[in-house]
Amino acid sequence: MAETVCPICGGSGWRVVEKDGISGAERCECAQAADVAAHLRGSRIPPLYQNSSFDNFLLPMGNPNAYNALGHVLTTVRTYAREFPQVDKPGLLLIGDPGTGKTHLAVAVLKALIAKGSQGLFFDYQNLLEKIRSGYDVASGQSDREAYRAALDAEILLLDDLGAHRVTEWVEDTVTSIITYRCNNRKPTIATTNLADSDAGTVSTERSGTGVQVRRTLGEAIGMRARSRIFEMCKVVRMPLIEDYRIRRNR
Repeated sequence: MAETVCPICGGSGWRVVEKDGISGAERCECAQAADVAAHLRGSRIPPLYQNSSFDNFLLPMGNPNAYNALGHVLTTVRTYAREFPQVDKPGLLLIGDPGTGKTHLAVAVLKALIAKGSQGLFFDYQNLLEKIRSGYDVASGQSDREAYRAALDAEILLLDDLGAHRVTEWVEDTVTSIITYRCNNRKPTIATTNLADSDAGTVSTERSGTGVQVRRTLGEAIGMRARSRIFEMCKVVRMPLIEDYRIRRNR
C-alpha cells in the first residue's frame, strides 16, 4: 500500500504560514504527530501499559465512596498533566497499596506529557538498579552501561514500584544520587510506590490474623535523604483503599 503524503505540507514536515503579511514556516501537524509516536516508542513503556490512558482508567461503579475517592485522584493527575510544566512541583508521587491503579495512572500522565512535546523514560525500579549494577561488568551490554546516565538525564523519568529492592548501602547511595541530581536540576520524576509513609497518610503497621505487622516504610527502603528529596520535588497523591484494580480491569 502506497504511503499517504500529507496534503498540507506535501511530506516536507513544514507548512507555510503568514502573519502580518510576512510568510514563514512552522512544523506541520503530521510531523508533530510523528515526533510523538517516535517518543512513545522510545519511552520503554511495557506492553502491558502501552494502552493506558486517563480515558480507559476504570472507576469502581458499585462503591460510591471508592468511586468518589478514586475519581478525585484521577482529576488530580489529569490536572497535573494539563498544567505541566507550569506546576508548583515538577514531579508526581503516587503512593498506595498494590492493585490501586498507580502504574496505569503514572503511564497515562507520562503519555500525556509526551503528547505535549516532552520525552520520557519508563523504568521499573528494581530492573533499573539491576541494569546499573550490571553496567559495572566489562561484558555488559551498552544499554546496561548507559542505564545510570539515562536515569539522570531523561527529560521525564517514570520510576515504577519505588523501593521494591533489597536495601543495601549501594542501593541507597545509587537511588539518592539519581533523585538528588534530578531534584537539583528540576527534572520531572513520576514515581509509584506501595510502601508506607506517614507524611502521605499511610501507616506503617497493619492488623492481620496473626496480630499487628510492621510494614516497611519508603524512608527505610530508599534512605531518608532520597525520601526527603522525593517529597521536595513531587506532588504526593495518596491512592484510596479499593478493590484490586487488576481484578476490576479484567472482568
